[in-house]
Amino acid sequence: MHSPTPYYPHPIYSDAGPAAQVPRAFISPGSYIQGPGVLANIGRYMAITGTQHPWVMLSTGGERRFGELLSKSFADAGIEWQRVIFDGECSIEEITRIAGQIGEAEEPCDLLIALGGGKCCDAAKGIAWRLGVPCAICPTLASTDAPCSAVSVIYTPEGKMVSAEFYPRNPALVVVDSDIVAHAPVRYLVAGIGDALATWYEARTCFANPKGSSTLGSRTSLAANAISELCASTIYEHAESAIAAVRAQEVTPSLEHVIEANTLLSGIGFESGGLAAAHALASALTAVPEIEAQNLHGEMVAIGLLTQLVIEQDEPSWQQVASLFARIGLPIHLGQLGLDTVSDDDKLALVAKIASRSPLIRNEPVEIDADSLKAAMLSAHQLGTELATKLGDVAWQSLR
Repeated sequence: MHSPTPYYPHPIYSDAGPAAQVPRAFISPGSYIQGPGVLANIGRYMAITGTQHPWVMLSTGGERRFGELLSKSFADAGIEWQRVIFDGECSIEEITRIAGQIGEAEEPCDLLIALGGGKCCDAAKGIAWRLGVPCAICPTLASTDAPCSAVSVIYTPEGKMVSAEFYPRNPALVVVDSDIVAHAPVRYLVAGIGDALATWYEARTCFANPKGSSTLGSRTSLAANAISELCASTIYEHAESAIAAVRAQEVTPSLEHVIEANTLLSGIGFESGGLAAAHALASALTAVPEIEAQNLHGEMVAIGLLTQLVIEQDEPSWQQVASLFARIGLPIHLGQLGLDTVSDDDKLALVAKIASRSPLIRNEPVEIDADSLKAAMLSAHQLGTELATKLGDVAWQSLR
């Protein structure tokens, strides 16, 4: 194991020199494969990467569910592999522990494969970077766009977000078994929809703002903007049918479309298209321990997106987004996240303060400070409360 120099994309992509225009940039994973039963072919797909000695990182439960399938697939391909158990948190401590374990093994690792949820995927990217090897990602959920990106969200061992770690390369290979996603709890798919839908609204904000930038520090590209818009239109058309498919544990065309939107389209869209207030607020909400413990990332992004649309005074989009969220079970007011606007005023102030200092906020077209951000959160909360009273919260309750 080596200790690579920390990688920051902004000086590379945004430093265009005096009086020069910041260039556009676009990045993506090397290969993406999705379909029912594709995990059984993981050994065959190793030909894409050229690996001869892969390690697989997965949880104890993942080993129990998929260990035999992986063994057969690798044996059929004539590949020897080893496994390491992920303890569940994408923290520097866990990344260092696993990197050390793999690095000290007699059999060298030439590819790290992650099989699991978003935090497992993010941890694998950090471990692979420290080992100096490529990574492949096999997500078992469609709850996040982490599998395709060259960035990891780093948490404390207790689950509080502390930083983001960037890498010069995206995963070499992403393999999504839609049959596994169809048999996962529906709440994860719904949370992924919340995260993915925000992709378009944040990307269009970054694209329209002459000073806006992507997560790379570059200007956004037409390709990323178009992919982000396709992500949103796919969700609006297929979200409810896809959710019904997961409830029935069936793989349908609508489910395949939404898995791709949640994973690939959103992953490319957010990374090369940019993030704004929705994700600034979602990250800040993790500073409240009970919010982080009780809610998934996409659920916090949902509240962040509704607040962003209030900031941007886009009432038609707010109504369209909130109506979908209410129908499928995403939160539309702070109470559904577990925050009381009266007794938790100090927590709201903390979230607003943290989010207002995020560099993502600068992609918004107006100046925002902690007070104006808190006011926008409360306005979005009031609108959401009124809509919940009108429509009810049966869908949201059904996922709890």
